[in-house]
Amino acid sequence: MGTGKNVSHYPDHVRVTAVDLSARMPNRARQRAPQLGLAVDLSLMDAQILAFANHTFDSAVATFVSCSVPDPLAGLRELSRMVKPGGEVLLLEHVRVDKPMIGPAMDIVDPLIVRLMGAHINRRTLQNVRRASGLQIEWIEDLAPGSLVRLFATQARPDQVPDTPSF
Repeated sequence: MGTGKNVSHYPDHVRVTAVDLSARMPNRARQRAPQLGLAVDLSLMDAQILAFANHTFDSAVATFVSCSVPDPLAGLRELSRMVKPGGEVLLLEHVRVDKPMIGPAMDIVDPLIVRLMGAHINRRTLQNVRRASGLQIEWIEDLAPGSLVRLFATQARPDQVPDTPSF
């Protein structure tokens, strides 16, 4: 959920269940959501191990999460597990630029960026989504030059449920 910047983009009729690993971030979101007239259930949780039963949600949104979690595949598998088969999973992520000079430069500076900001700038999200069982890419939109920021629309595949225990 972060600071709740996405809250204004959710339709009024949806029920939002949000998680964040940082205790500080949801406090900002708790202030922002009521101002927009949206009820949001916020929980402190790790995106790699979510305490929700299999197939709990109709859809899921993750914004700049893959860059922050230690194991992005585990996070993607959890999203797939939680969403009902056929449900949409939207991922807004900054990713490693796949250009001969830029990509390797991102790899070189990534350890410094992680140390300073805590986020990886060189995650290969497209490849990770393809590797994560249970998600099928529907479409991808580039939102920044060089495909630095991408919106991935995926669907939870009913024929592939990740092998993760149900809570």
